[in-house]
Amino acid sequence: MTRATVPPLPHPGRSVAASAPDRLPMAYVLPLRAADDHGLDELTGYLRELRRWVDVVVVDGSPRELFARHADAWQGLVRHVPPDPALRGRNGKALGVLTGVALARHEHVVIADDDVRYDLSALRAVHDLLDRADLVRPQNHFAPLPWHAWWDTGRTLLARVFGGDWPGTLALRRSTFLAMGGYDPDVLFENLELVRTVRAYGGSTVTPAWLYVRRLPPTAGHFLGQRVRQAYDETARPAWLLAALAVLPATAVALAARRPGLLVRAGLVTVAVAELGRRRAGGARVFPAHTTLAAPAWVLERGVCAWLAVGRRLRGGLPYAGSRLRTAAHSTRSLRQLSPHRPDELTRWVESEGGGPC
Repeated sequence: MTRATVPPLPHPGRSVAASAPDRLPMAYVLPLRAADDHGLDELTGYLRELRRWVDVVVVDGSPRELFARHADAWQGLVRHVPPDPALRGRNGKALGVLTGVALARHEHVVIADDDVRYDLSALRAVHDLLDRADLVRPQNHFAPLPWHAWWDTGRTLLARVFGGDWPGTLALRRSTFLAMGGYDPDVLFENLELVRTVRAYGGSTVTPAWLYVRRLPPTAGHFLGQRVRQAYDETARPAWLLAALAVLPATAVALAARRPGLLVRAGLVTVAVAELGRRRAGGARVFPAHTTLAAPAWVLERGVCAWLAVGRRLRGGLPYAGSRLRTAAHSTRSLRQLSPHRPDELTRWVESEGGGPC
């Protein structure tokens, strides 16, 4: 596990308080690392609306030129800061989360990728749930729905049947995050790592399947580039990895036995399971009926990419930001073993002048 001692954060940040009857006592942390300024106007419009409801902190690890453009666009809208330079870790998003939560001025904190789009009702629901749980895992859905978002929705529907999907947003109690010492910024599957760390600490988590938060689809190129990367995440969930690894051998056996009907029946069962996920908790209102047809295609894709991911693992890990990361996420058991000594073993966060609760 990564160890660090963090001094009081030096970032003064910028914030303009907005007075509105719908404003919530919440912080919204957006960890960002942009490669270009595509979509900047749309994101700025979202931040302008968002800051009417919550306190917004954008932790921006973009290159210097892009950081400067963002600073010009968001001056007076949000607190816009770089990741804390005292932190050490190879997962840039995790470093952004660690910086942003430390800076947050409220107990309830939403963490969201730059493609997530909350509305006020979803923020209120998260706020209410955090009164009863330490961490909330909402449900994302893509809108609009190009072909690659349709494809990935097949995965989402299946995940909704088996424990819940992994979205681009989580929400948590800041006090729990600080008390447990943050989480490891040297893993790939940082959302799973955060959830497991909360559970290992003894915190409570909820996965409300009815809490839908819109997500913008990535570009097709980005989607294609993430196939093996997302399959690698399953090395942190051995049962899921083994199920994925079984897809290709089972397909090969059915074809060798000249029994294509088995594959057809397996595809129909997969579609039926996806339909259960689509209908769960009113999901039919955000997931179109035809998205269930994507589930068999996604299963086959994951079956291929799982073997490629294992190959990456055997070669030392997945390339990430100029290095290799071997660990997708630590097991809850290993994190629990560290829990009694957590202040010494994990990053220990201190209240900072700019980051204390209001």
